[in-house]
Amino acid sequence: MAKYLRLRAWQPSVNIQGKLQRVVLEGGSIEVNGQGTMLATEECLLSAVQGRNPGIDRAELEEIFREYLGVTKVLWLGKGIAGDDTHGHIDDVARFVSENTLVVAVEKNTSDPNHKPLRDNLARLRSMSDQDGRALRIVELPMPAPVIFRGQRLPASYANFYIANGLVLVPTFNDANDRTALNILAELFPDRDMIGIYCGDLVWGLGAIHCMTQQEPAP
Repeated sequence: MAKYLRLRAWQPSVNIQGKLQRVVLEGGSIEVNGQGTMLATEECLLSAVQGRNPGIDRAELEEIFREYLGVTKVLWLGKGIAGDDTHGHIDDVARFVSENTLVVAVEKNTSDPNHKPLRDNLARLRSMSDQDGRALRIVELPMPAPVIFRGQRLPASYANFYIANGLVLVPTFNDANDRTALNILAELFPDRDMIGIYCGDLVWGLGAIHCMTQQEPAP
């Protein structure tokens, strides 16, 4: 896309024991507020399971984020949601809707495997601040009921929305919480239309709307 749009592209790398190693980072693994604060999960970027960047530690990653993305503060959450084959992408968990406001996925059912990790993430965020030291404004976003296909739990989450020009595309699942989630997001994006898109089939690919898209800079 960079070549097609004639835009400059970067390929981050880090020197490990005299050898340049490419830095790997998917779009769904980070979330930024555009002012210097970034969200990520330890499960995705720091775990040895599906390790993207072996040999690169937390401090080195934060330096890479600073150099290439202008990030001055990383808010590290714990784990992602059940069924996510990416091992903890943040875009199913917590998203910025403004510079200082976050929607955070919560699971009220204490017997659901998402309950504890999402509760822990919420607790972390309540004690965190943005790049200017301000407390974060946190809005809870419910989870849909478990989506299971052929015995497999799928990573269904309303947090996997995509913010476009003038609208927000929001995954829905023919669930009782669909309307609740759309109403919450509509209040947070008063100048954008909320477009719910049924993703019960799409999420069988182990992702929803944000997972299958990537924003591009204006030419």
